[in-house]
Amino acid sequence: MAATVAVSMDVPATGEVGRPVQPGPVTLTVTLSRADLAGLLPEGTEAFVSRAALRVNVAQNGESTEAPWELYAPSTPLPADGDVALVHSGEVPYVTLGSAGDVDFSVKELAIELRSAAAEPEKAAPPLTTVTCRLKEGENGHLATTRVTDGTGTEPSASPETPTTPVDGSGRAADKDIAVEPAAAEDDEDPDYCPVEPPVGVEDPSDAPQPPPGDPVSSFENPNAQASCANAAGLANVWKMDGAMIINDPADHPALISVKTLTHVTNRPPDAAGGYYIRFDNLANLELPDAESTFLAFGFQPVTAKVSFENGPITISTGNVGTEAFSTASFRQSLRLYDVKINGTPLDVGSDCRTSKPFKVVLNGGAAYVNVGVGGRLDGEVTIPPFTGCGTGGEDLNPLFTASISGPGNRIFMNQASTCIPTNPENSYCPPAPAELPGKEPTP
Repeated sequence: MAATVAVSMDVPATGEVGRPVQPGPVTLTVTLSRADLAGLLPEGTEAFVSRAALRVNVAQNGESTEAPWELYAPSTPLPADGDVALVHSGEVPYVTLGSAGDVDFSVKELAIELRSAAAEPEKAAPPLTTVTCRLKEGENGHLATTRVTDGTGTEPSASPETPTTPVDGSGRAADKDIAVEPAAAEDDEDPDYCPVEPPVGVEDPSDAPQPPPGDPVSSFENPNAQASCANAAGLANVWKMDGAMIINDPADHPALISVKTLTHVTNRPPDAAGGYYIRFDNLANLELPDAESTFLAFGFQPVTAKVSFENGPITISTGNVGTEAFSTASFRQSLRLYDVKINGTPLDVGSDCRTSKPFKVVLNGGAAYVNVGVGGRLDGEVTIPPFTGCGTGGEDLNPLFTASISGPGNRIFMNQASTCIPTNPENSYCPPAPAELPGKEPTP
């Protein structure tokens, strides 16, 4: 069985003797074919979580030691066909060096444990199967190199036969030149990873692709739906203003999206009339912080305003129609404007200058949004309704904002990071990973 493995991480280019060198966070993506997985998993498996155990060799000056890296991938649905990407992530141990010299990190072996996603989080489910990956003959598994100096800024000695005296992080003599230590633990023994209330409401998957005509589909409610949270960030374009504003700015105390995962599952087997169909529905809520924007109204007049958002329950659906993957997030939203300034001069719009009615937001990610646990990018286009309630003292400013903002063609781009399941942090990404603004994602 062949597997494609990709490792992404940040490793310091330089380090100092006696000071920790901290790789990570690390993302490990293992891609397997659906056919290979079918031979490993029990019949009827619909979704699974996985644990990746990497044996990493840390070598310097002719000495080496092994660092265990454990990474986890959240719930991943099993598609009808094609490849399956398991995206593992997490923190890894740091390394303290007692000598100057280049430190080489390389992979020795990788083991993947697949476990049922339906297992109760408080119980340790036995692995469904374990896959061990080894390097092809002739490959060295090199990941990265860090140059460690003696702290004076000079280059490492060219004579590794005479290393400096080993020291630990406090400056004391160390027992060995290469020490592997666990990643720093959280100060709080019981951290509040998701300080947001679980979402309430009812899913509405009507905007997701529906099953083609054919045999009926089966649908069931998941009584073990788990509460989770994630970071999300985005951009919203106003077509008439030819500009954009940042939504849930990751640099300014962003709000967490609260998610109940896998609340409903709808499926039809591949051999049924109408073909394969599976849909995983999730319920979410996101109380967005207010945003501030600056635009050129009518192409020449600078206008600044603050915008508050009122969001209804969010339905996030992922799945497959045949071999084609889909992902959809939909909800209703209203906008309110305040603290408006035109060319720096305040304009009193009152306390209830808002869209005349809620409007529908539908975002699609296709195969780019793998599942709610891994997240990804979702894009869409909305029509902003006319404004009402704008103005004070008998002044009607509704036509001004309707003319300059309302209408179709307003694009929205959102990125959701991996979710954290606080009751099951080992099999999710806790604390919640930061979200990148769309268009600013790092190149794999």
